[in-house]
Amino acid sequence: MKTIAKLGLTSLAVIALLFSCKKADYNSAEAAADTAVSIDSTAVSSSAAVEKKDSKQKFIRTADIKFKVKNVVKSTYAIENAVAKFGGFVTYTNLQSNIHDQIKTKISQDSTLETTKYSVENNITIRVPNTQLDTVIKSIAKQIDFLDFRVIKADDVSLKLLATQLSQKRSTVSEKRVEKAIDTKGKKINDIMEAENALANQKEANDNRTIDNLSMQDQINFSTVTLQLYQNETIKQEITAGEKDSAFYKPNLGIQIIDALKSGWYILQAILVFFLNLWPFILISLGGFFLYKKYVKK
Repeated sequence: MKTIAKLGLTSLAVIALLFSCKKADYNSAEAAADTAVSIDSTAVSSSAAVEKKDSKQKFIRTADIKFKVKNVVKSTYAIENAVAKFGGFVTYTNLQSNIHDQIKTKISQDSTLETTKYSVENNITIRVPNTQLDTVIKSIAKQIDFLDFRVIKADDVSLKLLATQLSQKRSTVSEKRVEKAIDTKGKKINDIMEAENALANQKEANDNRTIDNLSMQDQINFSTVTLQLYQNETIKQEITAGEKDSAFYKPNLGIQIIDALKSGWYILQAILVFFLNLWPFILISLGGFFLYKKYVKK
């Protein structure tokens, strides 16, 4: 009895050990799967160079992403809705189907099976607020079935922006000095014209710097994202009405005989009319023949 009890306890210990090992393996596999999902999501959604609220650094951030989706049309609508939700807008979209092969198979006298192999793709350019770029990219990541590549750039334009602003200030000061010189010292017409031309050039330069400054500020405030969506090749089959042979539309033999007699009669009429139109030449020829026979032979 003691031996049996020992064997029973040993068996229970072995079973408990095996169960705990399987549970540990299951937990490890589950943790690995969660880690893989987290890594994949991070690879798509993480951004670069997010400036702090009070930082003096200013970044122009752009993103370029290419990925495969299950359905390009549905993913396009989802992305457009997400962009609008976070204050962005779509500046370009080109949704199109590319036909790779088209086969027509006649399955009956009046029916044809048309098989089309095609792929759908879309190139989208969106502008989103700089502060919402990461959020929008995370929303786009939900549509990804396979990621080809993701490139995010952050160009620090703090010094360039400062240089543009300082240049604009100098241009404004110079413009005011030229205006004051024209009002106070301009007397001769030639001097006034030269000063006016210089003022016009100065205003144009100032306007260009203002536009450059606004354009740079717009690129800082709104990030540009370029997306390339595609899906697996799709096969579409549909039955269409078959094209009938041209002989099917020919009339029967009796109608063809009647048409041939009519055509022959019309040709004969045309020949008779043609010769009737030549009656003056025929009359002259006959007259000449009789004259030749009467006088020349004698």
